[in-house]
Amino acid sequence: MPPTAPELISPRSSRVLAARRLARRNFRGKERLFLAEGPQAVREAAAHRNGGSGTLTDLFATVEAAERYADIIGAARTAGARVHLAADDVIADISTTVTPQGLVGICRFLDTPFEDVLRARPKLVAVLAHVRDPGNAGTVLRCADAAGAEAVVLTDASVDLYNPKTVRASVGSLFHLPVAVGVPVEQAVAGLKDAGVRILAADGAGTDDLDDELDRGTMRGPTAWVFGNEAWGLPQETRALADAVVRVPIHGKAESLNLATAAAVCLYASARAQRASGGCRTVTES
Repeated sequence: MPPTAPELISPRSSRVLAARRLARRNFRGKERLFLAEGPQAVREAAAHRNGGSGTLTDLFATVEAAERYADIIGAARTAGARVHLAADDVIADISTTVTPQGLVGICRFLDTPFEDVLRARPKLVAVLAHVRDPGNAGTVLRCADAAGAEAVVLTDASVDLYNPKTVRASVGSLFHLPVAVGVPVEQAVAGLKDAGVRILAADGAGTDDLDDELDRGTMRGPTAWVFGNEAWGLPQETRALADAVVRVPIHGKAESLNLATAAAVCLYASARAQRASGGCRTVTES
């Protein structure tokens, strides 16, 4: 039988209040829980497992959304999540978006220890150093996922991974690849170098040109790209840690590229180089 009426009709319900508090960073850290909103994020959360446990613990859904996304409701229940049918105004109260899509999930933290990232010997990594805008952080995470990167590292000076805007901008990619958080940039670079990864700092004022790097074949090996702050880029002390400081060439009249666009160009350049003949991945390797 399809659902016919919500069980949660009051925004003052203890369950609703507990979920709403997760919009605040201090409560997320205390409970080690975060919100995932919309069908794509909830679908990926329901499919994700963190160790032996399901990542999705609770799902709030309007009656309409439960009918429209019956497959997601079923996946959530299969994953062991508690499903709560809620009135539209309750979902609006929990949601951090202007136009809620009727599904809000509560998920366990899923960040990966940096030591585990290194142990996996990654071939392509995105390091976000001093990235403060949650939308940009989520979009770079999505780009890294699409390009086949094997890990993302958010330094201790970067935005909270579980900020609702970051989760939303990742469009589910948060659940696809390991993400280490709170790592000092010096430690991130040193650890990756010890793991045999070449460090490239992306900077518009870089001395090396991305096209030249590709032509020389220097990007075929394991690579980590370090991306800096949206407004001022990478500080000199961070650039000094890299094996090369690389700029994306501007062939037209644009003043610059924004962070997410530059990250997509750099990560896809590495992905292509690594999959080319002689690179560290084969053409058929996923």
